[in-house]
Amino acid sequence: MSETLTLAKALNRGLRRALQADPKVLLAGEDIGKLGGVFRITENLQAEFGENRVIDSPLAESGIVGTAVGLAMRGYRPVVEIQFDGFVFPGFDQIVTQVAKLHARTSGRVKMPMVIRIPYGGGVGAIEHHSESPEGYFVHTPGLKVVTCSSPNDAYWMIQQAISSDDPVVFLEPKRRYHAKGQVNFSARPQPMHQAGVLRHGTDLTVLAYGPMVRTCLDAAELAAEEGVSLEVIDLRTLSPIDWVTITASVRRTRRAIVVHEAQRTLGVGAEIAARLHKDLFYVMESPVLRVTGYDTPYPPSKIEDEFLPSVDRIMDAVDASLAY
Repeated sequence: MSETLTLAKALNRGLRRALQADPKVLLAGEDIGKLGGVFRITENLQAEFGENRVIDSPLAESGIVGTAVGLAMRGYRPVVEIQFDGFVFPGFDQIVTQVAKLHARTSGRVKMPMVIRIPYGGGVGAIEHHSESPEGYFVHTPGLKVVTCSSPNDAYWMIQQAISSDDPVVFLEPKRRYHAKGQVNFSARPQPMHQAGVLRHGTDLTVLAYGPMVRTCLDAAELAAEEGVSLEVIDLRTLSPIDWVTITASVRRTRRAIVVHEAQRTLGVGAEIAARLHKDLFYVMESPVLRVTGYDTPYPPSKIEDEFLPSVDRIMDAVDASLAY
């Protein structure tokens, strides 16, 4: 059975199914109850499951995350929402020093089955602190799983997989794609959460992306095909751990790679992928790994954000540069 849903509605369905399946699943966050969240991801869930399971929290990210830590230690599976990416930093201390470390600190005796949902990325014309891409901080933190969906089908299944995990998961949601529609297959066996997806097969070059940039890269692949260039597009889906098997197999065939992400370039996810590919496939690749990213500046005002965000044109410039080696 399948249905066409927006990514936002698919997340809502996935959360509802998780709440139905396990009474230990709790949702908490600012305005997620009566309002249903600023993006309406949790719409109607409080009315269905009650105020004890879908909780309107105070405006205090440190308190939200800290309370969830205690709940997770007591056997619950809390799912907390950070209203916008730039608001996560008041709770950053809890995430890095408690959430990520308790399992290891207790030699595995204390599990930390909690999910931290973070709408992230730009392209929505928002004000300061509402369009950031902080994934690098979390990927750099041992003990955290970091995943991001790019389609309604992945949103529906991955949020349930994250909730069922005994490890803490930072679940990044590309806010500019909330209204993108796609088929959600409710009966098919889902792809493993930590496995990358090959969304378009190609022979000339591998383009690696995640979250909000996946759609942009698919658009670039369409344009490249009109020019006789075959791009393979891979949705990483998981940033920690990274699925090196899928990435390496693709680049071994195409012998070229470009990494695309909204976050700043220096020490970003693309840098780690480039380093690993250069180490493992140095004698196979015909050009260096190139990166198309945001710039090493604070996120700009919304009226000029299009100059900051990777675009189809910037990706195509990188394709031309890679093929020119």
